[in-house]
Amino acid sequence: MKRFLAVLMTALTVTACLAGCGETTNEIATGAAKTVLSGTVTTDGSTSMEKVIGFLSEAYMEENSKVKVTYNPTGSGSGIQAVMEGRCDIGLSSRNLKAEEAQALTGTVVAIDGIAVIVNPDNPVGDLTVEQIGAIYRGEITNWSEVGGNDGPIVLIGREAASGTRDGFESITKTEDLCKYTQELTSTGDVVQTVASNPNAIGYASLASVKESVKAVSVEGVVPSNKTIQNGEYKIQRNFVFVTKKNGEMSAACENFFNFVISGEADEWIIAAGAVPVAR
Repeated sequence: MKRFLAVLMTALTVTACLAGCGETTNEIATGAAKTVLSGTVTTDGSTSMEKVIGFLSEAYMEENSKVKVTYNPTGSGSGIQAVMEGRCDIGLSSRNLKAEEAQALTGTVVAIDGIAVIVNPDNPVGDLTVEQIGAIYRGEITNWSEVGGNDGPIVLIGREAASGTRDGFESITKTEDLCKYTQELTSTGDVVQTVASNPNAIGYASLASVKESVKAVSVEGVVPSNKTIQNGEYKIQRNFVFVTKKNGEMSAACENFFNFVISGEADEWIIAAGAVPVAR
């Protein structure tokens, strides 16, 4: 009996030591060891990725309650610099890395920001070029008849200045600080509803938010869809990128979060955030 108790105490001591070391602990459940991660994963960067990183973080932390994922909305350039200087684990960028940045950093596309250009279903215009869309929003084209539509003034609907969707749309169409908005609205839902109620209105929205009440025009002959966004045919899109240090060591929690995000398991949350998953 004494020998049995000694062996038991030794086993319990070893188990306790293992549980107190490092970033992971071991729980004995149904006879098998289950790895429990703990720690903090710090992200920094693109304000346009706020909704995506929010959905992904919440989903991950719900399953990994001892891990905290933080987000500092500073902008793509600042996030890239923060990774470079070791001030965060993962940088968030709504653009691809520049050649000089890619020498020390790795950019992994985790989602795609696909933005649909929407009009009222009664509008006969069904296709526009990126150049025409830019000219419309800059106020250079003011009547639908100039692009093959009915005679009527174009009503420009967009998002408020802080919107990530607006930032993406304007950067792609080269209309930053040049848009002549008729209305600037605070939600995608308001944009969709306003366009649906005005036959002369045009707006933009993340593809996942487009409803049957509006019509998404094709851009240079390409209809926006998950497929045409994933294969790059649809032009009004940009990448959402996780930036990490080349050859840099990740903590166990950070690596696990990263792997979750690039797996198919995260696709439903990327879609819920209004973005498009990458092709797998």
